[in-house]
Amino acid sequence: MKCPGQDMQYWKPGAIFEAKCPECGTEVEFFKDDSTRKCPKCGHRFLNPNLDFGCASYCPYAAQCIGNMPAELLAQREDLLKDRVAIEMKRYFRQDFKRIGHATRVARFAEKIGREERGNLAVILCAAYLHDIGIKEAERKYESTAARYQEEEGPPIAREILSRLGAGDDLIEEVCDIIGHHHHPREEETINFSCLYDADLIANLEEKQKQEATAPEHLRKIIEKSFLTESGKSLARNELLRGGAHESNEKDNRD
Repeated sequence: MKCPGQDMQYWKPGAIFEAKCPECGTEVEFFKDDSTRKCPKCGHRFLNPNLDFGCASYCPYAAQCIGNMPAELLAQREDLLKDRVAIEMKRYFRQDFKRIGHATRVARFAEKIGREERGNLAVILCAAYLHDIGIKEAERKYESTAARYQEEEGPPIAREILSRLGAGDDLIEEVCDIIGHHHHPREEETINFSCLYDADLIANLEEKQKQEATAPEHLRKIIEKSFLTESGKSLARNELLRGGAHESNEKDNRD
């Protein structure tokens, strides 16, 4: 069955429109399902400004539906994937709002660190949302939430989710590798792992602060000793030593 969004019999007025070439300003005609068009005047090829690529983030048939996707679209597809992964994480944890909240905070911190460190945000954010996905199986099998059990049980579940959403093999492999040792840094780590590790550490320290406050001087020592990136250290200082933790928790409650 053809996707109704791409079947011309369902098209409404405005399905064929003109957009200005970003290079020379010439009006270029687009059909609503064109992923790109080439400017007839200057030869510049650009993305359809009105095309919603949201389904391409999870549909395994996106390439056949849209055609040979340009590099810009592939990058956008990976960027959109994180939103689908966030939804799947929430579905998996169901009513476990504590773990959903933790994963969401880790993702928020990881995005900030990842942008500063210039990591691959698709990998970092997918790993952030799924880093503790093995905890339910760890509890079921071992009656424990110990890190080693989470790391053992998490990758198969993450792989199933990412494969179902149509993620690329390289992204799946890297995300699963990160999840499989996310509490235990190796001697030499990737920037993507380091961003996730630091984000998780901030969230964990933040949660411990809510249970029992740690003296600021002790927190400073932990931050200087334990974090893997300079951006992570900077964000930790801001969140844990300057009142940021309270503001972050208030925002989560509003969300």
